[in-house]
Amino acid sequence: MARNFDADSLITFLNASPTSYHAVEEAAQKLQTLGAKKLDEKTSWNLKPGELVYTIRNASSIIAFRLPEIFDADKNTFHIIAAHTDSPCLKLKPNAQSSIANYQKWGVEVYGGVLYNSWLDRDLGLAGRITKHNASGLHSFLARMEMKPLRIPQLAIHLDRNVNENGLILNAQRHLSPILGLTDGDSTKGRYNSSANLSPNSPSAFSQSSSHGLENWLTEIAAAPLEEITFDLHLFDTSPAGYGGLDDEFIYSGRLDNLAMTHAALEALSRETASKYTVQMIALFDHEEVGSTSAQGANSNLLETVLERCNIAFGNSREQALAMQARSEMISADMAHAIHPNYPEKHDPEHFPLLNHGPVIKGNANQRYATTAETAARFKQVCQKAGIPVQNFVSRSDLACGTTIGPHLAASLGINTIDIGNPMLSMHSAREMCGSEDHGMMIRALRMFLQ
Repeated sequence: MARNFDADSLITFLNASPTSYHAVEEAAQKLQTLGAKKLDEKTSWNLKPGELVYTIRNASSIIAFRLPEIFDADKNTFHIIAAHTDSPCLKLKPNAQSSIANYQKWGVEVYGGVLYNSWLDRDLGLAGRITKHNASGLHSFLARMEMKPLRIPQLAIHLDRNVNENGLILNAQRHLSPILGLTDGDSTKGRYNSSANLSPNSPSAFSQSSSHGLENWLTEIAAAPLEEITFDLHLFDTSPAGYGGLDDEFIYSGRLDNLAMTHAALEALSRETASKYTVQMIALFDHEEVGSTSAQGANSNLLETVLERCNIAFGNSREQALAMQARSEMISADMAHAIHPNYPEKHDPEHFPLLNHGPVIKGNANQRYATTAETAARFKQVCQKAGIPVQNFVSRSDLACGTTIGPHLAASLGINTIDIGNPMLSMHSAREMCGSEDHGMMIRALRMFLQ
C-alpha cells in the first residue's frame, strides 16, 4: 500500500474542516471551481438541463446536484448520496469563563456521543461561527484559533491511584472544562478555600475573577464589543490529519466520522458528468450526531423541498413527481465499525469488517439502518461494476446498534435506501483512524451509483 491521491485529498479536506461550518464552506468552494451555481432558498430557482447547482442552509448543511440532460417525467430519477457534516465534540457555553486558583477556564457542553477521555491532554483549538449584531444588522463569519491551544489536563495517577484498575470516570460538568491560561496579577488570589468546608462542585468555593483573554480574542476578531457578539465555537484537536502505519495504510484524524463520507460524496459528484435522465445529488446534513432534528438536519424539510423544486423545474405534475420519487434511489453514507484487534469479542463472529477491504453494507433487523435485501443487492452490483470488494456489518445481538440519517430519510421520502460506510476504529474519539485505500474505493462506488 502507499499514499494515494484520494487519501491525500481527504487529508487536505479534514485539515481545512475543524467544524461542520468549515466543511460546508470547503464543499462550496470545490463546487464553485467546477462552475456550480449557488441557489438561494429565499428566491425562485431557474434550473436548466445539465447544470451543476447547490444550496446551503444555516451555513452547516449543503445539497448539491447535477441536473440531467433531458427533462422527461417518465424517465427522470433521483440518485442521492446522503451524509452528515458534524462530529461529536465539546462546544463552548456562551457565558462560562471562570477561574480557580490562578487558572482561567471556560465551560463546555458535550455535543453528541463523545468519548470523554480522548479529549484529555491534547492541544485543542477553537473553531466555528461568530455572529456580530448591531444597528446595521447581522454579520456571520467563520473563525479558527489554534496557535494558542487550550488543554484539558488529566488528573495525575498519584492523585487517582486506582484509575488503571477501576477505569477513568469523568463528569462532563466538572472535568471537561479547558484551561485557557493564567489569571493576571497575584497568583494567590482566587485560590480554592479549603477551610470554607465547601464541595469543589460549589461555585462559591472559587474566585470568579479572571482576565479576559478569550473574550479579547472574540472582540478583536469580530471588531465589535462583547455585548454585540454571539458564537458557536467547538474545540478541536490541532494535530493535523495524516498517514499512519508501517506502510501508510492508515489515516489518523479527528472527524473521520463523518467528514470522510462527506468528502467521498463530494468527490463522486465532482468527477461525474451529466446523466441523460438522472439527477445526481448529494445531501450533506448537520446535527446527525444529536438526532437530526433541526432546521438543517436530516429530519428537516431541506431535502424534501429541494426535490420538490426540481420537479417544478421539470414541469412535473404532482402525480409525476410522486412516481419519480418512487423510482429513485438513495445511499446513506456514514462510517462503519472495523473489527477491533484488542476487542474482537465486541463484534459478531461472522461479520468482521476489515480496513482497506472496501465499503461496508450495514444492516439491522430493528431498522436502525435503512438497508433492505433489495438495496443491498443493488449496491453489490454497483461495487461489482466498479471492480471493488464489499463487506457486511451487523452488531452483536446482545449489543445496542447505532443509527444514521438513512432510516429518517427513507421513512419521510419513501425512497429505497441503503446504509453503507467505510470501516474505521476509534469512532467518536477526538482522534480516529481508517484505511487509506478504502477512501478511493468508496469514491469509485459512489461514482458508479450516480451513473
